[in-house]
Amino acid sequence: MRLLHTSDWHLGRTLHGVDLLDHQAAYLEHLVDVVRAEQVDAVVVAGDVYDRAIPPVEAVTLLSETLARLAEHTTVVVTSGNHDSATRLGFGSSLMRDRVRLRTRVAGLAEPVVLPDDEGDVLVYGIPYLDPDFARVELAEGPQPLVRSHEAVAAAAMRRVRADVAARSGSARPRSVVAAHAFVIGGAPTDSERDIRVGGVDQVPAGVFTGADYVALGHLHGPQKVTGADGTVLRYSGSPLAYSFSEQHHAKSTVLVDLSGGQVRTSLVDAPVPRRLADVTGTLEDLLGAAGEPHRDAWVRVTVTDAHRPDDLYRRVKQRFAHALVVQHRAVGPAVASHAAVVTAAHDPLDVAADFLAHVTGCRPTSAEADVLRRAYEDVTAMERSA
Repeated sequence: MRLLHTSDWHLGRTLHGVDLLDHQAAYLEHLVDVVRAEQVDAVVVAGDVYDRAIPPVEAVTLLSETLARLAEHTTVVVTSGNHDSATRLGFGSSLMRDRVRLRTRVAGLAEPVVLPDDEGDVLVYGIPYLDPDFARVELAEGPQPLVRSHEAVAAAAMRRVRADVAARSGSARPRSVVAAHAFVIGGAPTDSERDIRVGGVDQVPAGVFTGADYVALGHLHGPQKVTGADGTVLRYSGSPLAYSFSEQHHAKSTVLVDLSGGQVRTSLVDAPVPRRLADVTGTLEDLLGAAGEPHRDAWVRVTVTDAHRPDDLYRRVKQRFAHALVVQHRAVGPAVASHAAVVTAAHDPLDVAADFLAHVTGCRPTSAEADVLRRAYEDVTAMERSA
């Protein structure tokens, strides 16, 4: 049995205002080619298909066309991520052809897609992104909701999966694959994943997924393995494109998974690179000269370090670097006044709010004020996810 694991397409996303849909379409064309060339039995998409709950029409069209093309050659199992609206992504799932299987409902997470094989069936379970505020009620195993945490809801979901696998076991346990969208302990994040913290915690222990043969993870954009237990293989496929400068050194790829003879073997298929990302730093004179030459065709973040901001800086940089996405001046040297810290998506929003409060009032928030900030932040993120 051969599977192709991918995730975090983020269809409709931009990069510092640059429309990436054509580049995303090129990746999906590549994906269809890999399916044909490698004779893939199923493609598993582990969430964040879209970049936001209400995607642009062009992104919806691209997904529709891609699923139709993939279904001509293989089975496709798609789960929803924290960027997706599970309801919108899953619309019409009951009407889909047999080879396109959408798994976006918590209630259906223990209903596998059964893939027949000469060595016995392979069961593919699609666990959609589990928002603890909602899933803790749906996955409750008694009259009381589960503890409000990602670990609690993921563990409850896996108990249902393991129970279903056990119920289907005869003389031999069927092989199982779990697609899940979560931040598993041991994974390395980037600046471009949306924060999913609840109660200050966003991670799930890898041991929660014990019992599966392969766990196809989504959410983190860097391709990476995560150390599992009891022989469980966990891997993030990563995003197909770089969605922030923190990803500029990633080797983007898709995971080819072979389940044969009781073993799980994985290999990476390089994704096409539409345009590399690079940081370019130096004086304006250096950057307009030989130092900037290797980066003229890249998407660049340009940091000019002259002691004083050069005249007409933006225009001169754009003439040199047509694909410059960020142009900034940061003088270097001991006499330079300090600058405010740069805040990115990787920073804890609650820490940023606390720092701002300290800057304005001179005092950091009390524990009671910090609780108010946390509840307000979680309410807002919950509303965004349910939009």
